[in-house]
Amino acid sequence: MTSENPKVERRGLLLVLSSPSGAGKTSLARALLDADPHIRLSVSVTTRQPRPGEVDGRDYWFVTEPQFQDMVEKDQLLEWATVFGNFYGTPRAPIEQAIAEGRDVLFDIDWQGTQQLSERMAGDLVRVFVLPPSSEALGQRLRQRAQDPDEVVAKRMAAASAEISHWAEYDYVIVNADLADSSAALRAILSAERLRRERMTGLSSFVRGLQAALT
Repeated sequence: MTSENPKVERRGLLLVLSSPSGAGKTSLARALLDADPHIRLSVSVTTRQPRPGEVDGRDYWFVTEPQFQDMVEKDQLLEWATVFGNFYGTPRAPIEQAIAEGRDVLFDIDWQGTQQLSERMAGDLVRVFVLPPSSEALGQRLRQRAQDPDEVVAKRMAAASAEISHWAEYDYVIVNADLADSSAALRAILSAERLRRERMTGLSSFVRGLQAALT
């Protein structure tokens, strides 16, 4: 006896990358997006000024501080934080829609935003912390970016220790000594998390139908 089994689908997931500035999480995020067409980057809103080459709506949604505060008051953000004097946040509606439709979303956010997401969407969250291979490498990477003045680089170096102290709050840790190796590790994490039983919608009905067809 044969019958058509119910379809197994998957709820989307939120993949978070956090690190001290300069550890390479942005490079890892770009590499993952290039390699995997089934995940997209969450576009945050921010009050900071655009850097050279950044495009509104692609890299960030650039808003004024009053506009940002209005979004906070209307509960339109899943998480938000102040970083080096600027506000950053994640719009709620597009993320909730993506998860419900089985689409994965990549986040390049700090530990503060990750904690807030953990409070609201813990079951959908996969947290990865990226560490530099050494303090010397971190300082070199920050100076090579050549986008921030020396005083900003010094502030980011001073803040790195405090940011790194949150590594144990994450599900996975990647020491980013080599971009290719770290990218492969990140893809492996994503592949495994997509296969988690609790993300599969309709799985129980599928198994019951399979069993029924075998008896």
